[in-house]
Amino acid sequence: MSSEQEWPPLPPLSTGPRGRCPRCGRGHQFSGFLKLRSQCEVCGLDYSYADPADGPAFFVICFACIPTVILALWIEVKFEPPYWVHLVTTLPFLLLTCIPPLRPLKGWLVASQYFYKAEEARFDTAAPIPPLAALPEDKDPRSA
Repeated sequence: MSSEQEWPPLPPLSTGPRGRCPRCGRGHQFSGFLKLRSQCEVCGLDYSYADPADGPAFFVICFACIPTVILALWIEVKFEPPYWVHLVTTLPFLLLTCIPPLRPLKGWLVASQYFYKAEEARFDTAAPIPPLAALPEDKDPRSA
C-alpha cells in the first residue's frame, strides 16, 4: 500500500489484544507466540519502532503471579497438604494465569507505542527557555 494513504487512528485496546496491526487493524503483529513480525503484511507498517521490553512480564507478575502465590500460601496454611497437591493445584493455576495474557499485553503495549507515538527520550538538545516578559515600571511588584 502507499505510504501516503491516511489511516484513521485506531485505539490500542481494539487492535493490540487481538494482535492486529495498530495502523490498519487488519494485519498481524506476531509471527510466533511472542515474536513480532518485521512489518505488517497488509499496510507495510515497520514494527522496528516497537520495544515493549519487559512490560508484559511485569504486568503478568503483578496481576497473576502475586495472587497465585497468595493462593499457594493459603492452601499451605489452611490445609497443610503434601507437596504433590501444590503440583496439581497451584502449578496449573500459575501457568493458566501467566502464559495466556502475555501475547495480548504485548500487543496492547506495541499498539499503544504506535498510537501515542512513543519514542526514546533524547537528552542531547535542551528545550529553549522563553525569556521572561518585562513588566512595566508601574507594575513592578518590588517597587511597592
